[in-house]
Amino acid sequence: MHKHFSLLLAATLSVVSLQAQTLKDFFSSGEPLTYLGIDFTQARVIGEPVTDANDMRDRNFPAINAVVVNEPKKYDIAGAFHKTVNTDLALVNKHNETTNTATLKSDNASDYNRLKQEDVEKLVKGYNFNGKKGVGLLFVMDGMSKAEKAANVYVTLVDMGTKKVLLAEKIEGKAQGFGFRNYWAYTIHKVLEEVEKHKYKDWKAKN
Repeated sequence: MHKHFSLLLAATLSVVSLQAQTLKDFFSSGEPLTYLGIDFTQARVIGEPVTDANDMRDRNFPAINAVVVNEPKKYDIAGAFHKTVNTDLALVNKHNETTNTATLKSDNASDYNRLKQEDVEKLVKGYNFNGKKGVGLLFVMDGMSKAEKAANVYVTLVDMGTKKVLLAEKIEGKAQGFGFRNYWAYTIHKVLEEVEKHKYKDWKAKN
């Protein structure tokens, strides 16, 4: 019994070590990062009286994802993460098509901080990464509040081969600009700015 427990403990510690090493390798290796895009399927847009929920899902969400990729100087993912970046929005754009428009718009201020890390992990488990390997970057949108003029975004690093969430940290990004697309896309600019100035160093130091 004692021997069995020791073997079990050793195996558990080995798995924990392997998981930690994976994130450590991400920060220390030269392997590229795959940018997957912004997932809006769990988002709540709070206090938005004008834009129709179907229009958000069908037109604006793909447009926000496109602008982040098409303006790399403003949305400097490579600079923030100190990585060569490959981009594949196909999985996220397809996933966003499943967004429930009946619950997308909200007038409940508490929806601004609705998601927990376990919600992000469940979301990632539902993805089919089509055999992709390496680390993917996914922005999981939480609350998007007109009153706060900001959005809460989970910056999520995923081992695509195992669907293991290596990092999921919520960062608030201030909104700015004209029109739904530009206003909310700017939150990603601010999140990346925070990663570049502060978070990347903290994450790397801890791993």
